[in-house]
Amino acid sequence: MRLRNRIHKFIELFFDGLPYSDEAAEARVKIEKALDEAAPNAAPDELAAEYGSYEKLAALAGYSAEESKAWRSTEELRDGAEVKKELRRQRWLVYLISALLAGLPSELIWTVYSAVNGNREFALTLVYGLLLLLAALLLLRRYRRVQRQHSNDRYDAQTYEFLRAKSDQYAKRLLHSIALLFAALALFIGSELSFYIFGNSKPAELAENLFANMNFVQVPLFLLLKNILLVRVLQNRIRLPEHGRLLRHAAGMTAFSLLYWLIVIAAVVLLRESINYPANVFLVAGVVFALLILAYDLSLRKKLTFRNLVFNRPRAAFFLMLAVLAGGFTFMSRETFYTQPYINSLPVVEHRNNSICYDEESGVYTVTAAGDDFRILHLTDIHLGGSLFSARQDIKALSACYALIENTHPDLVIVTGDLSFPLGIMSMSFNNSAPVYQFAAFMRNLGIPWAFTYGNHDTESLASMGREELNNVFKALSYRTSGTLLYPYVQPEVTGRSNQLIELRNADGSLNTALFLIDSNAYTGEGINVYDYIHDDQVEWYAGEMERLDAEAGRRLPSMIFFHIPLQQYRTAYELYEAGSGEVTYFFGENGEKMINKVCCSDYPSSLFDRARELGAEAMFCGHDHYNNMSLEYEGVRLTYGMSIDYLAMPGIENDTAQRGGELITIRGDGSWDLAQIPLDSLPG
Repeated sequence: MRLRNRIHKFIELFFDGLPYSDEAAEARVKIEKALDEAAPNAAPDELAAEYGSYEKLAALAGYSAEESKAWRSTEELRDGAEVKKELRRQRWLVYLISALLAGLPSELIWTVYSAVNGNREFALTLVYGLLLLLAALLLLRRYRRVQRQHSNDRYDAQTYEFLRAKSDQYAKRLLHSIALLFAALALFIGSELSFYIFGNSKPAELAENLFANMNFVQVPLFLLLKNILLVRVLQNRIRLPEHGRLLRHAAGMTAFSLLYWLIVIAAVVLLRESINYPANVFLVAGVVFALLILAYDLSLRKKLTFRNLVFNRPRAAFFLMLAVLAGGFTFMSRETFYTQPYINSLPVVEHRNNSICYDEESGVYTVTAAGDDFRILHLTDIHLGGSLFSARQDIKALSACYALIENTHPDLVIVTGDLSFPLGIMSMSFNNSAPVYQFAAFMRNLGIPWAFTYGNHDTESLASMGREELNNVFKALSYRTSGTLLYPYVQPEVTGRSNQLIELRNADGSLNTALFLIDSNAYTGEGINVYDYIHDDQVEWYAGEMERLDAEAGRRLPSMIFFHIPLQQYRTAYELYEAGSGEVTYFFGENGEKMINKVCCSDYPSSLFDRARELGAEAMFCGHDHYNNMSLEYEGVRLTYGMSIDYLAMPGIENDTAQRGGELITIRGDGSWDLAQIPLDSLPG
């Protein structure tokens, strides 16, 4: 083997400085084979003495002197700069072809699914898929035409070195993309198996999950197709003996990856009764697979490549940054429970045992008061981070909530949004489920019933759980499980993540007050912090429920409405108050927010205020603006900002105290009510 390497290096001395042509590449292979047969044991000095000229080497392999001279000719050599431009154009053509081909499998699956289920989109998806296929075929035709144009090009030594380095690069990428595609396919299949076998899901849910995760496979498929086509682009321009070995390595990588992941999937299926978290099995298998591929890169692959490992500092820095970001995002999305020891230490708070029942069809909770009055504690903007970094502030927030509950002994706690803060900033967490679990455990330990309406931060775009997932978490923690959380299992089919009615009744069963929790809908998606509003279908749902209750009560029933983002009327009332207008009545509090116009409401008007005023609503409660806690009456409706709890989300707010607290609403048997602001720093201890 050593002697063969010496022959190979000896030939390189002659050919590496020559212009490239297909004829010269073919001659090089034949000459090396002939020399190996003629002088297999010759030392380098012996080879130089016997075959030290192009003519002698050519004659050894049966070539004439004129043919050897033609190999060295510098005529008709392609310009290196022009070749690089052509490759860039071919690369973009390859990207487009690969993107179209990678999209075809999902379109085919969706077309078949639509046909089987009789979906009306079947014809549209079929036409779209055929158009994708037609476009891909036309571009492939152009790709082959360009390939034919450059199949016999000749290059100078520098351009040849450039093409050889590119061929080497795409060969390595091709092998990696084969491994990546099989790993992605296995994880994709594993996800579907977990969803179906471990989740007891219906076929429709499985299909929905499948199409939602299709991109997970499409990207690796795109990379594989791209690398195959680019390898062929380079093979068409220069013919290297390593190309044959590349096919064998690619086949070996395919067989190994397929066998490895089939074993993993089969093991998960066979051992499913003893596996609680199949995702962890696939994660560990993925790490082992990556280490095996790395071992291959460091050993066997060097027989295939000119330069096996190339350290590119910018690329290494880029991928290191991606790894850090991905690892950081994963770390910051974990569920952590550092406040649990504090929560576990809390005793039950003394409270009245009111009767609570739930209507399975309407999703309405009914609370029947056991006493002559009913006390509601309004809390808002608790902003739990749910991470190690926010644990100290989280315990402070929970302690503040406990102090307010322990001193007011409410019958019900209503939280108007921003229970969590999954922005990564300040909290160092993107997890929005852990805060919900923590607060639910906190309230369950205290034994106090509570209800919740969403804020803009509870389902941020970067949060670990989306709207539907978090909705399912709340349902899992609701009344049947916890005995305290009054979250509806059935919700009206209107805009929002959750809209609900809680009927408050007197001890004799008569209606007292309607409590509405309405979603103010976070953001519009039109820009950063462009706040949404309460939509007309939500308002009509509220109006319909009020008309039904009024008919049952035989009178105009009082109602109170709770939401997170203030209506525009909060701004109007505040501006009138500032102007000294008699159209508003001041009760307590101040607006200390430093944002523009002091009131951060949506730019879109909601019809809720006018409709609610017509239907006899007496009070509205919101949060959102942490330093605002003013209560004003405007056009017969009491508009109250809740005092915030937040220790985390705003710079310096941990050390501010005047804005922190809650509101105690006391509703009497005749429907009349009182409202008291409870600043945290006014409580004993």
